[in-house]
Amino acid sequence: MEKSTLKLTRKIQLLIDLPTKEEKKEALDTLYQWQNRCFRAANLIVSHLYVQEMIKEFFYLSEGIKYKLADEKKDEYGILQRSRINTTYRVVSNRFKGEIPTNILSNLNNTLITSFNKNRPEYWKGECSLKNFRRDMAFPFGLEGISGLSYNDEKRAFCFRLFQIPFKTYLGNDHTDKRLLLERVLKGEIKLCTSHIKLKDGKIFWLPVFEIKKEKQTLRPEVIAEASLSLEYPIVVKTVNARLTIGTREEFLYRRLAIQGALKRAQIGATYSKSGKGVERKLKAVDKLRKTESNYVSHRIHVYSRKLIDFCIKHQAGTLILLNQEDKIGIVKQEEFVLRNWSYYELMTKIKYKAEKAGIEIIID
Repeated sequence: MEKSTLKLTRKIQLLIDLPTKEEKKEALDTLYQWQNRCFRAANLIVSHLYVQEMIKEFFYLSEGIKYKLADEKKDEYGILQRSRINTTYRVVSNRFKGEIPTNILSNLNNTLITSFNKNRPEYWKGECSLKNFRRDMAFPFGLEGISGLSYNDEKRAFCFRLFQIPFKTYLGNDHTDKRLLLERVLKGEIKLCTSHIKLKDGKIFWLPVFEIKKEKQTLRPEVIAEASLSLEYPIVVKTVNARLTIGTREEFLYRRLAIQGALKRAQIGATYSKSGKGVERKLKAVDKLRKTESNYVSHRIHVYSRKLIDFCIKHQAGTLILLNQEDKIGIVKQEEFVLRNWSYYELMTKIKYKAEKAGIEIIID
């Protein structure tokens, strides 16, 4: 049965809501400690899960051994002292007790077990390696860790406490739906799920996950829209009675190639840039232009995919067929220029996401 809900993830910057600089530094140090313990715990958990899964391979010196990865109290062949899920949680909770909230460890454990079970066949066949986690990984937490979520008119921000550390949101000139989603959470219209905290360059980012109901559109499954993605035109879509061309090669590539030209000039000029703070200062212009290109591409692809879905909704097309995609994937892999400049896969991802949100079935031909 198809789910009637959809999960959305957003990125929101947080500020520590404490009066003094010393208190803010102490809170930030605590967050970095939690990040470090989470990184270490994640690697421990996947290592133990792999050993448990492959334990039958370790019995190659004996025959007739009967075992089961279950609690010995519940199964006569069980070789564990507790449930399998609880084993990995106990490993990390005993090791990092008092250094990180148990809520974080519990959510991390559940997430990694779900991911491990999904990739289990590939692990067993040797077709996939175990996940290796970075030190700057985002750490998860459940709803139990958040308290007092509300909007503060005086501060003009959404405020809450995360394990007793006070935060306020910084939305800036928000042109997305972040503010609207948070307001709907406060009204009880949508649900807030297990989320993450990401620390980067001294900044704190909240990655909340919202569970919303899919949009109910007056769509007819028998009405089919056919879309073709290409380099000449980003998207060409048609139904029986209508046709639409979305974007052009010149429109998309002109601005992107101009940014790339500026980036190349900045890289050459970085050699002669004033130093004083090392590489970071010399490459400041380079980093800025890289972000400019990334933001431009993301915005254009968002506009293209949005126009495609709006076209389907306008003509009540409940089915969207993406034509000849296998051939185009081969072209993208062979043509270096296309692979570098077209962002084909990102466009496909955004189309699938928006179609699912609107309740449109996607068929890849």
